[in-house]
Parts: sequence; C-alpha cells; structure tokens
Amino acid sequence: MPCSDSSSGLNIRLDHEERLVKFEFAKITCSSEIGGGKTLSAFCVGKSLEELLELDFRMLVSVLGLNTDEEAQFILYMELDALKSAIVQYLGIEHEGVDVERCKISSIEHGAEFIDIALVILPPKELPKILPCSLSDRPKN
Repeated sequence: MPCSDSSSGLNIRLDHEERLVKFEFAKITCSSEIGGGKTLSAFCVGKSLEELLELDFRMLVSVLGLNTDEEAQFILYMELDALKSAIVQYLGIEHEGVDVERCKISSIEHGAEFIDIALVILPPKELPKILPCSLSDRPKN
C-alpha cells in the first residue's frame, strides 16, 4: 500500500469545450511510481468538468467492478480525489468535499486541439493511517 506522505502527479487533457479527453495519474512513493488504471480515465472520457465533479466513489467502485479489490479501490479513491482537486483548482471554484489547497498547477498549455494541464497533488488529509513500506513487513513485538 502506498505511503500517505508523498505527492501525486496528474496530467489532464481537455478538448476546447473543456470535456475530458484523458488523464493520467501517478502517485510517487518509496522511490517508485504507482499509476492508476486506465479504467477511470476511459469511463470519464467525454464528460464535462462539472460532470466529473459529481462522480461518486461508491458508484464508481460498483460500475468499474472493483467491489472485491481493496488495492484497486484505494488507487481509484486517490485518482478520483486528485482529479476533483485538479478540476476545482483549474476552475478556481470551491466544491463540497474537495480540498482546494492540495492541488498545485505546474503548467497549462493551450494547443491547437487540446488544453493540457499538469499538476502536483499533495496527499489528502482524510487518508487512514498507513504504515510506511519499510515498517509494514517488520514483526510486531
């Protein structure tokens, strides 16, 4: 399970009507990268930013068939949380349940066909306590 004290990266591509074309999420932890699956990104293609903000985690777990995979649910939670934080920051709005202080936009590029947004996402405040990888395998005394 990833450490909770590291940041995530998010790259979002929008069309000029600000509908999602794709996004890529990666959480950096313990000197390795944990990428999100393509499932959420594929599910979100074509949705407006407002529609993405209204996505519900529990609904997505069910729709994406992740009911029995706790690790996939954790990554989904991180992806969805990062995506919503990024959208709120990009739009410059507040949205219930989204921490606007976590997202730091590093670049926005307006191309001929797309808008590319690169962000760094700080870890969410609401994560459960997770032992660092270096301690989780140690025997308990």
